[in-house]
Amino acid sequence: MLEEKIESLPLVDHHCHGVVRRGLDRAAFEALLTEADAGGGPDGGLFDSRIGFAVRRWCAPVLDLPAHAEPDDYLARRAELGAAEVNRRFLRAAGLAALCVDTGHTPEPLLEPAELGCLAGAPAHEILRLETLAEEVVFDGVSASAFAAEVRARLEARAPRAAGVKSIAAYRAGLELSGERPSGEEVAKAAGRLLRDTERGLAGCDAPPRVRDEVLHRFLVWCACDLGLPIQFHAGYGDADADLRRCDPLLLTGLLRELARKDVPVMLLHNYPFHRNAGYLAQVFPNVFVDVSLAVHNLGDRAWAVLAELMELAPFGKVLFASDAYGLPELYHLGALLFRRGLGRVLAEGVAEGSWTERDAARVAEMIASGNARRAYRLGDRP
Repeated sequence: MLEEKIESLPLVDHHCHGVVRRGLDRAAFEALLTEADAGGGPDGGLFDSRIGFAVRRWCAPVLDLPAHAEPDDYLARRAELGAAEVNRRFLRAAGLAALCVDTGHTPEPLLEPAELGCLAGAPAHEILRLETLAEEVVFDGVSASAFAAEVRARLEARAPRAAGVKSIAAYRAGLELSGERPSGEEVAKAAGRLLRDTERGLAGCDAPPRVRDEVLHRFLVWCACDLGLPIQFHAGYGDADADLRRCDPLLLTGLLRELARKDVPVMLLHNYPFHRNAGYLAQVFPNVFVDVSLAVHNLGDRAWAVLAELMELAPFGKVLFASDAYGLPELYHLGALLFRRGLGRVLAEGVAEGSWTERDAARVAEMIASGNARRAYRLGDRP
């Protein structure tokens, strides 16, 4: 049966993060179950949401509990097993063939890519966060005039060990980035502003600033482009730091047009609720790939619907799987399971309607599960 074949397919998780090493009480667990600033709330909190019910349905059996276990029983079993065993079980249960891990956000110690790969039984590759690299250069006291050269040098040094890079311009400046490569003078001036803000922050006036200048975001993207690195862009749904109005991937059209001329793969991450817009961009630009990562586990039993909408326009050879798991190992398992089930439903409905054959559906499923990511990130060329 097609759905059963798809449910057993190994997945390349092309965008994910580390998970915590510590045990979690209910408040801490729910805080990592959502993009909100805190996970609590009246009555059941996040457990009374689609993702909460999905955890109880699909994650409880991995911990030797019955499906739909009560939240308190679930958390007690989690504490009984300990963080290391919980992490091992969920990473292995995800059935991954490879991981591409964003290492740029570590508010606390998280499992490193190699540790995640060991638990998953799959190779793990690093994704460099561009803004983090630039901030490291600034915090090391590099002058504005030397900033551009130092960023390029550090990126070039780390590139051979990385599968790609990620831009979080959506969080900082919005996605309406010009397609024009910034001049050296523009970059130096923008770096000077960042340096002055940093000096004020380190003096105690404010928290150390973050890269949020449109010029610097563009500069970083072009640095990655010059090295031929696949470039991920956060788009759409994210935490409260993001202004969702400025996270529509359509705002990237000018920049995507220029990057297409360089034949550099661009990955639009998350995209919800703009996933149909992302599907359009994947259709019209030859180098654009898309996923609905973060939406899958958050939508729970409705994951199939958002995946179907993404695949209305997006060529099937441009659709990728990603869990965007962060903090909780459950999100690796949940993202993979719900994605497989959703993809199976979408493709099986097409077979039933005569839109494609079961043989075609099986081939497309393998492409989306792993083949597209292996090709886009050239994973077959990596150790």
